[in-house]
Amino acid sequence: MDIGVLLPTGTAQWGAADDPRELVAFGRRAERAGFSSLFVNDSLISPRIEALTMLAALAPATETVTLGTAALLPFLRRPIQTAQSLASIDLLSGGRLTVAVGAGFPGRFGRPFYTLSEVPWERRFARLDETVTLWRAVWGGADSFHGEILRFADIPPMTRPFRAGGPPVWLGGATPTALARTGRMYDGWLPYPPDPGDYASGLRSVREAAADTGREAEDITPALFVSLRIDDDIESGRRALDSYAWATYGMPLEALEKIQAVVTGSADQVFEHLGQYVTAGVRHIVARLGALDLHSQREQLERAADLIPALQAAADHA
Repeated sequence: MDIGVLLPTGTAQWGAADDPRELVAFGRRAERAGFSSLFVNDSLISPRIEALTMLAALAPATETVTLGTAALLPFLRRPIQTAQSLASIDLLSGGRLTVAVGAGFPGRFGRPFYTLSEVPWERRFARLDETVTLWRAVWGGADSFHGEILRFADIPPMTRPFRAGGPPVWLGGATPTALARTGRMYDGWLPYPPDPGDYASGLRSVREAAADTGREAEDITPALFVSLRIDDDIESGRRALDSYAWATYGMPLEALEKIQAVVTGSADQVFEHLGQYVTAGVRHIVARLGALDLHSQREQLERAADLIPALQAAADHA
């Protein structure tokens, strides 16, 4: 069982006196506290430290933690150059990179950024899958690639990642087609369903799709992206998360928790809720801490770290 934390790379999560350079120290602190992974998200919703830049800074500053994206949006970048950047981070980290990817969302959280990237909105899921296939080909030494959407001839020698085949690539998303695609070609699944029951049924669909293509269930890491806040009680936690939701997304908590996994309350209440996801099959938790300055983020980090042994024991029991 792995428990990781999302670094607060967005300016919405910083206080007025915070220095973003403290994020590297935050990552080291999380590693010392027992977290097994550090993730960063990738978005144009608000200003933030760019995801791959942050991971490159963390690579030499940490020793054992997995470094991951939750989730990288490949359409924001040129695919060949991204393959080079990811291979470089994998090298610098000694093979500790995990790349969760997504295609973005409809509406203001996705479609306008395709326009900014000069990438068509149409066939975005096929483009995402083909981009990942291209990365793997380049990491394996391919000198050309001929897909339906992406075509490159005479690819020069590229940086090889630390591991043969490159870093594992996970998919975020829980639609029926996303579940099938995860089972067919991805190394992990990173959704954020509000209902643990939906996680369990989705994981079954992923594993059925994997079996249909001759893959084993163990080939796919079942992960969860969850926003959490440990507080005195549920009501005080919900008030803090409501402020977080407004600052991050411009929406109330009531709207956010309809589309994303959100857990709050006392430490016992948070553990009980997360335990439902563990029972549903989760084996890698990526926790986004609901706090709006780095001091409060550090406090939440320490409180969340106290849950790690119990969550690992719950996973062993499950």
